Amino acid sequence: MEKSSRIYIAGHRGMVGSAIQRKLEKEGFSKFITRTSDTLDLRNQQQVADFFDQEKPDYVFLAAAKVGGIIANNTYRAEFLYDNLQIQNNVIHNSYLSGVKKLMFLGSSCIYPKLAPQPLKEEYLLTGLLEPTNEPYAIAKIAGIKMCDAYRAQYGCNFISVMPTNLYGYNDNYHPRNSHVLPALIRRFHEAKVLGVSEVTIWGTGSPKREFLFADDLAEACYYLMQNYDEEGLVNIGTGEDLSIKDLALLIKGIVGYKGVIQFDTTKPDGTPRKLMDVSKLHSKGWKHTVNLEDGIKLAYQDFLTKQAY
Repeated sequence: MEKSSRIYIAGHRGMVGSAIQRKLEKEGFSKFITRTSDTLDLRNQQQVADFFDQEKPDYVFLAAAKVGGIIANNTYRAEFLYDNLQIQNNVIHNSYLSGVKKLMFLGSSCIYPKLAPQPLKEEYLLTGLLEPTNEPYAIAKIAGIKMCDAYRAQYGCNFISVMPTNLYGYNDNYHPRNSHVLPALIRRFHEAKVLGVSEVTIWGTGSPKREFLFADDLAEACYYLMQNYDEEGLVNIGTGEDLSIKDLALLIKGIVGYKGVIQFDTTKPDGTPRKLMDVSKLHSKGWKHTVNLEDGIKLAYQDFLTKQAY
């Protein structure tokens, strides 16, 4: 990418998109094309076509998506499938039509089969059944990967796909029903501390293991891969390290300063038993994460407090 390039970040106000923009600004880029959802509905084919025709971006980071935790994914199954397919189809197709030099599609680790071997290698895609609770979202993301590869094969488009692990960081979503596990725990422990609640109940057994990457580390990886990766298929982006939900809860509890008790509601679903990315392909390309989990959660908690997201 050249410093004079026109760069479209779809989803620039979200946690991932804003992190990518901060990284690019730090590197000296300034010609950003951004639109909020109230002025450009990425689900609307005509609006997206008109946008690309008018703005003609050189590079595209496709970080816009309808996202959420287990409850949201399982409740709004039709919306998660329809909205994400529409967003991807419109942005990827119009990137091709308008001659975008390179596009990066950001997916999710939920694309892998529920019981795939661990750690998750890129070649495990489509080798087994998905986790039922987020299957619609996963199917949409898989379609996005295949669409990028198909446009590369048929039209010669330099469209690449990256699959981040679970993310957290600045501008995260702390909604009580629609947030992911890490920000949800930050909010719950904070509120319990403020209100003097004696115990916090967490869904499931606490035994599932998860991997977490600070969003600004993801942005570093995305910037690196936009310059150093031009192949079909996908690249996992993660830390290669995981921990149990119980240990995550204990870590957040300590950082927040909550003194009460943690209870686990074993009548509620655990979701996928383990999701750890194999990041050997990413490491072989020359990039590795730098923010450890404890330091990242401290930064995220301070951001939560600053924005008074509760």
